[in-house]
Amino acid sequence: MLSALRKAADGLIGLSAIIGTLAVIAEVGVILVDVIGRAFGKPMFGSQDLITMTMVILVFGGMALCDRKGGHISVDLLEKKFPGLMNRVLDIVSAALGAVIFAFIAWAVWDSAKLSAMLNLSTNLLQLPKVWFQWALCGFSVLTALGMALRAVELTVSGRDVRREWEAGQ
Repeated sequence: MLSALRKAADGLIGLSAIIGTLAVIAEVGVILVDVIGRAFGKPMFGSQDLITMTMVILVFGGMALCDRKGGHISVDLLEKKFPGLMNRVLDIVSAALGAVIFAFIAWAVWDSAKLSAMLNLSTNLLQLPKVWFQWALCGFSVLTALGMALRAVELTVSGRDVRREWEAGQ
């Protein structure tokens, strides 16, 4: 059961990372065109809107993969001094707490998205609907929360730490 959930989660995390990667490529392209345009006195119209909204996808698209690979900041100064059980409990608590935090982020942004949809809020220059990007942020945050919750369950039930498996595979 957990292995099937992990496989599905890894597939969604991979898709999220691909979307984040496409956002990086788009971001670099927009910045490149804008900088070259500025050199010729013709900056790209709406580049600030595109950069700002693409940054949402770039950051939150890669967040679940960052957790999956163990890329979040952690302080392990005392890890070697703690017993293994305490380290495992701390890993479980941190994964569960991360899941709660990202769930709250999704909930708060969902509330904001409802307001944006109701008021038809959009970006300054290109008039891109803000609600699209808020929905994307919600989806990525929910995926990250579910990935962290699954990691907490895996650590609790089987002791499996997917982050350590990733490090060992490198």
